[in-house]
Amino acid sequence: MLLHSALRLMAAAIFLLGMNSCSRPAASGSNPAPADTTLADHSVAVKRGNLSRILRLSGTVSPVQFYSAKAPRLSGQMSGNMVITKIVKNGMQVHMGDVLAEFDRQNQMKNILDKQAEYDNLVQQIRRKQADHESARAGDETELKSAEVDVQTCRVEMRKNDVIPGYQAEINKANLAEAEAKLKQFKDTAVLKREAQASELRILEIQRDRALRAVQYAQGNIEKMTVKSPMNGIAVLAVFNKGGQTAELQEGDEVRAGQGIMMVVNPSQMQISARVNQVDISQVYMGQSAEIRLEAYPELIFPGNVESISAIGTRSDYAKRIRFFTVVISIQGSNPKLLPDLTATIDLQLEDAGNVLILPREAITVRNGQAMAEVLEKGRSRLQPVKVGLMNECEAVIESGLEEGNTIKLNPQIPAGEDPSSRVE
Repeated sequence: MLLHSALRLMAAAIFLLGMNSCSRPAASGSNPAPADTTLADHSVAVKRGNLSRILRLSGTVSPVQFYSAKAPRLSGQMSGNMVITKIVKNGMQVHMGDVLAEFDRQNQMKNILDKQAEYDNLVQQIRRKQADHESARAGDETELKSAEVDVQTCRVEMRKNDVIPGYQAEINKANLAEAEAKLKQFKDTAVLKREAQASELRILEIQRDRALRAVQYAQGNIEKMTVKSPMNGIAVLAVFNKGGQTAELQEGDEVRAGQGIMMVVNPSQMQISARVNQVDISQVYMGQSAEIRLEAYPELIFPGNVESISAIGTRSDYAKRIRFFTVVISIQGSNPKLLPDLTATIDLQLEDAGNVLILPREAITVRNGQAMAEVLEKGRSRLQPVKVGLMNECEAVIESGLEEGNTIKLNPQIPAGEDPSSRVE
C-alpha cells in the first residue's frame, strides 16, 4: 500500500510539472480551445480537436547530392597560393560543364616555356654527346686494331728465335709480352669507356625526361586552373577571414591549394542531421514523419521523414555519461531559401489523436491519484473526476468525465484536508 501511494504521488508530481510548462493552450499540432469571453482569464471551454505529441530536435541543413569545389593541387611542384581570376556569384544556378572558377595561369605558362627550353637544350646535348661517343669509339677501335697488328707482328718475329742469337730471341719474347699486355689494356679500357659513355648519356636522358614531364605537368596544371561543375545545382560560395571579417571569396583573392572554394548543391534533395538524447532515442524510428522549420525563415514549413539512425552513440561534451545519437531527416520539397548550413527545428510526430476532447493541462489537477477538473455552471463550481488520455507539453485528451462545451476553471485548487469526492456531484 505504501509503495502504491508513493507511485501515485510521483505520477501526480510529474503531471503537475508538465502543466507548469505551458500557461495557455499551445498550437503544437492541435486545435486550440478558445476560452469563454466572460471568464477568459480564469476558465476555458472543452473543445474538440486534434492533439499531437512531438519530440523537438535541432539540426543543420545539408545537401544529399553535392560537389565540393576546391582550389587545384598542382602536379610536379610545391603549390603556393593561387589568385582567383573568375568565380561565379553566390546562389547562382549552374549546369553541368559550366565554369565555376578560374585561377591565374601565368606561372604555369612560364614553367612551360622554361621547361620546354630546358628540354630542347638537353635533347641537343644528348645528340652532341652521342656524336662525341661515336668519334671516341672510332679512335678506340683504331688503337685496338693497331695493338692487334703489333701482337701479330711480334708473334711472327718469335718464329725466328731458333735461328737468331739468344739475346735477340729474348728481345722478341719481351716485345710479344708487351704487345699482348697493351692489347689487353686497350680491350679492358674500351669496356670501361663504353660503360662511362652509357652512364653520361643516361644522365642526360633522365634530365631530358624530367624536363619533359615538367612540361606535361605544367600543361596539365593549366587545365586544372579551370574548375567546372560536374552536375546541375546552386553554387554556394565558401567564406573566409579577410581583414578580421568574414567575407565570401571573390576575384583577386588568394587561396591555398586544396582549399574549398564553394559547393554545388542539388536544392531538390536536402536533409538535416540532428542529435537525439539517449533518453529519447527509443521514440525515434525509420520513416517517422517530421515537420521542419528553418530558424532563418520561420514562415517556411517542410514535411520530412527519418532516413537513418546512427547505431553508436557519441559522448556529450559536457557529461561523460550522456550519449547522443545522430538522426538524418530528409526534407520533402524545395525552396530557393533552403540552403546548406541553415539551422532548423524538427518536430518528430510521436503520437496523434483526432477529433477528441481537449483541455489545457493547467485545467487539470491530481488528488490521490485521480485526475480532477473544476466545472463552472451557473456561477457555481464542482469537481469532476476525468480520465486523461494522450498528453503533450500543454494539452491533454479527456477520454471521459466531461462533455464538449463544458466550462472548466484553470488552475483548480482543492483546500488541504478536503476530500475531493465530497465536492463531486
